Amino acid sequence: MEAPAIIVGVMLMRRYEAAGIDAPPRLAPLVQHSFINGSVLLGLIADTKQANGIKPFITDIFKGFPAIFLFEMGMVTARRPTVFLRYGRFVAVFAVLVPLLNGCVVAVASHGITESVGNRFIFAILAASASYIAVPAAMRLAAPKADPGLYLPMALGVTFPFNITLGMPLYFALVQHT
Repeated sequence: MEAPAIIVGVMLMRRYEAAGIDAPPRLAPLVQHSFINGSVLLGLIADTKQANGIKPFITDIFKGFPAIFLFEMGMVTARRPTVFLRYGRFVAVFAVLVPLLNGCVVAVASHGITESVGNRFIFAILAASASYIAVPAAMRLAAPKADPGLYLPMALGVTFPFNITLGMPLYFALVQHT
């Protein structure tokens, strides 16, 4: 689900980079990597029996990897606390208002797609969420000049806690009453 967002983000980043680029960005390698890299391709061609054979490697051991990755992102953020503060209130307000707007719009508009309260609620949460794992990893590779001291606190320090404490109850109420 995040592949299109990553592609668009990299396209925008490249488009608005400093005017020292002679050739337009090549999108084919980016699209190819996002949609047919090894893990995605393997997920498409593997059947249930094959997937069960590697279950210890993709479910059991994998449970700890996101925790380690999130811990490492927290450490990166902690090393650069002034970066986030340097940009002022705008980034904090943006990190709340955009997810809030996305979640509320989808909570209401999803009524036209499905009547299921659970599906609509999950859809609203997804629309309101930041990328907590995939995009920060992609940003390190695609935008090495981007400062993780800015984008990590926005996602992990502002958007995530907002969605857990206030956003999700609001989206659920909207889904139930529309």
